[in-house]
Amino acid sequence: MPTTLFGINNCDTIKRTKKWLDAHSIEYEFHDYKKLGCSKQLIQQFMGYFDHEQLINRRGTTWRKLPESVKNSLDASSAVELMIDQPSMIKRPLIQHQGKVLLGYNEQDLTDLFT
Repeated sequence: MPTTLFGINNCDTIKRTKKWLDAHSIEYEFHDYKKLGCSKQLIQQFMGYFDHEQLINRRGTTWRKLPESVKNSLDASSAVELMIDQPSMIKRPLIQHQGKVLLGYNEQDLTDLFT
């Protein structure tokens, strides 16, 4: 099973993650949500590892632009639909490697994942 990096190409955190992976000679496939989308099946797969609260990036501009009514009524079901419609809402990076999944950029966590 190949290592897969999920995210958005122009994201600074994704760029930093790609640099780290390249510097450590780790081969990976990049799944760009903007080009390849993010299906309900893929999000449900992610939710097998993390709950919707962990997956939603509340620091980004996409979240900040949402109406308060949407933010306040967010539950697992509505979060799935939101992530399908606006995949830039998903916290980055999300990395799948040999049956393990890492969410967010942390160099020690990356080292642990690949050793």
